[in-house]
Amino acid sequence: MKIAVIGAGGFVGQRVARRLANDPDIERIAMVDRVDVPAPDGKPVTTHVGDFANPALRDAALDGADAVILLAAILGGAAEADYALARAVNVDATLGLFEHLRDTRPDTRMVFASTIAVYAKPLPDPVTDATPFAPTMIYGAQKLMMEVALSNFAARGWLDGVSLRPSGVMARDGADAGLKTAFMSRLFWCVKRGEDITLPVAEDSRTWLTSVDNVAANFVHGAKLTDIGTDRAFTLPALSLTFGELVAALKSRFPDSPSTVTFAPDPEIVALFGSYPRLETATADRLGFTRDADAAALVAAAMI
Repeated sequence: MKIAVIGAGGFVGQRVARRLANDPDIERIAMVDRVDVPAPDGKPVTTHVGDFANPALRDAALDGADAVILLAAILGGAAEADYALARAVNVDATLGLFEHLRDTRPDTRMVFASTIAVYAKPLPDPVTDATPFAPTMIYGAQKLMMEVALSNFAARGWLDGVSLRPSGVMARDGADAGLKTAFMSRLFWCVKRGEDITLPVAEDSRTWLTSVDNVAANFVHGAKLTDIGTDRAFTLPALSLTFGELVAALKSRFPDSPSTVTFAPDPEIVALFGSYPRLETATADRLGFTRDADAAALVAAAMI
């Protein structure tokens, strides 16, 4: 089996490639990114540097691919700041990729990385597979457009696609300080390194989190799953944790850390990232997608 990973140089993409390299079912890997990406050991790997909208690069990377995992995107605040760029990548290039596979390799499994930003705020309790969508940010709206397109393609038999929505993926070292969610990843590394940190949420603020290792496993599972059924867009399992519970798990993992964690709630940040309800992921659970076992397991898997 050959799998192509588009956006292979990103935080999740590198972990996906590493998992594929250690998977006995995978024979070949194609890695696509705008920058040169070190190839993992263990499998024959071809790397393709450039824009995945480039027809020649796309043809070379996808040649013989049984599945494509599309992680490349313009995220969050970057999409808000540059609508034209966000549209070019998140809509035009993405839809162009779907159409290319429809026309050339319709049996290819397309695994599309969507986002929980497709939901409206405030979120209902619980959020389920039936929760309606009303994204307010450009990023969430563009991802939802592509979810609809891919589900329509699948229903028509044009492409074997599925859209997966991960929650907050932990924990990227050196997360872009311009991202409003950067404080979540910084928390992990500050505690590990013994550095103090002030969080813009309350101790009892609640969010949904997944380790990068777990989300990578879920994207690989989506690429290999033989029978998805008719539901072609759904939210992946995640842990619903308060920040107090997360801090406790980190302190337990790093008991000698002198790090002091304080809370200074910012109402806007709490509303965006600290007011999450229960999450029920019946479709993903039924199909064998997984969540980290508990907060301790999440901390352990987020930093390996």
